[in-house]
Amino acid sequence: MFDDRTDAGERLAAELEQRGLEADVVLGIPRGALPVARPVADALEADLDVVVARKMGAPNNPELAIGAVASDGSAWYNDDLIDRLGVSEAYLEEIRDEEAENARTKADRYRAGSGELPNLEGQRVIVVDDGVATGATAIACLRQVVETDADYVALAVPVGSPRTVSDLEGEADDVIALETPESFRAVGQFYREFGQVTDDEAIDYLEDE
Repeated sequence: MFDDRTDAGERLAAELEQRGLEADVVLGIPRGALPVARPVADALEADLDVVVARKMGAPNNPELAIGAVASDGSAWYNDDLIDRLGVSEAYLEEIRDEEAENARTKADRYRAGSGELPNLEGQRVIVVDDGVATGATAIACLRQVVETDADYVALAVPVGSPRTVSDLEGEADDVIALETPESFRAVGQFYREFGQVTDDEAIDYLEDE
């Protein structure tokens, strides 16, 4: 159990240091990951930035995620769910383009108008989230980062579903999760305080050098 996201970030940072991991850039997935990612970036003396993805909702049920897409269009689809729902290719293309644009708009806000990722070619990159349940946004974000030709890409989270963490291992060079409890139902159950992080608060973490 973590007190809050900052506590989780400090404990995650300690684990990464103990493992001897090094990073040039730490990328938090907005918004909830920024309070976790800031202590990690500080401990590893790495730059802190963001990688942004949006979930893609099902037709007539936007809360039901059928996948996720990053700001560059890198996407992950829940093929089993898409087949069960009979989602058309036309809808998938439309929702992917729409949510990729929304992700770019969000990235623009976090980077003060420059929505592109920093140059990560040859860099050691650690992507941080506050936890993974389905892993949809994490996969989309990792796929975007891998496409940059970074030298090393890892995902680090305080807690995650055991199955999801296992599935994510195929998307990065390394996946570090402090806790993968069999009792996992939702990320928030492992935090004493798990309130919403606003965009302004997340930006403050980015600017808090």
